[in-house]
Amino acid sequence: MMPLIPDSEIDRWLAEDVPFGDLTTHALGIGERPGRMVFEARDAMVVAASEEAARLLVRVGCTVDVLCPSGRPVEAGDSLLAATGPAAALLAGWKVAQTLMEYASGIATVARRIVEAAHAVNPAVVVACTRKTFPGTKALSLKAILAAGAVPHRLGLSETVLVFPEHRVFLAGEDDVAALARLKTACPERKIVVEVNSLDEAVLAARAGADVVQLEKFSPEAVAAVVARLADTAAAVKVAVAGGVKPANAADYVRAGAQILVTSAPYFAPPADVKVTISAC
Repeated sequence: MMPLIPDSEIDRWLAEDVPFGDLTTHALGIGERPGRMVFEARDAMVVAASEEAARLLVRVGCTVDVLCPSGRPVEAGDSLLAATGPAAALLAGWKVAQTLMEYASGIATVARRIVEAAHAVNPAVVVACTRKTFPGTKALSLKAILAAGAVPHRLGLSETVLVFPEHRVFLAGEDDVAALARLKTACPERKIVVEVNSLDEAVLAARAGADVVQLEKFSPEAVAAVVARLADTAAAVKVAVAGGVKPANAADYVRAGAQILVTSAPYFAPPADVKVTISAC
């Protein structure tokens, strides 16, 4: 199920770009003239946020008659969205809808590349995207990565337990076994994830009762060493890798034995290139 983007959010996007109407269109006196607007992919991409772009165009007064759904891979020249309406409506919704699809589809395209690279080695591996979305864009970013076949790593701090080294500096000498035991008592329905920076820390966390050890900025070779060690001491523990995971190295991490790839790379992807053609009817 995709995140719901409320109408209030769509209205906010419009208000940022066209708060009081389009002065150029008004001054030219062309607002009532009928037209058609077509969005096409300039390059291969995975489509995302086309539904929100369509809803945005409807809210300004257009009629949408072509819609390529989020999650669909397309090639250069494929139609993504088409709408008809008066010039005032088409021109008011044009850039917001275009930019929305470009940014979201850029995220989805890179997320899909990571998923495909990982699954080519092991289809059971999960690609989990972090909470490092640009503030204010979480729902849209999550929709894009879900459309690509990835999942959220953490929706935020409130619903997951992930112990960072930055938490452990405040434990005043309490050992990991005691700290994790307290966490399991306090959060019995939650998996306990512990981020580590070395092989020895990974082994200690696994022995202390972590459900997942998250290896921060490990090389694939270092990941393989951790996986080999844990196979002898804590085979049930899941191994996640985080920090620097991208399409070019995803397969290497899976070959090393990682079961979860944690990545922020899709959120920093270049926007996809969407061509818009507007014509008078």
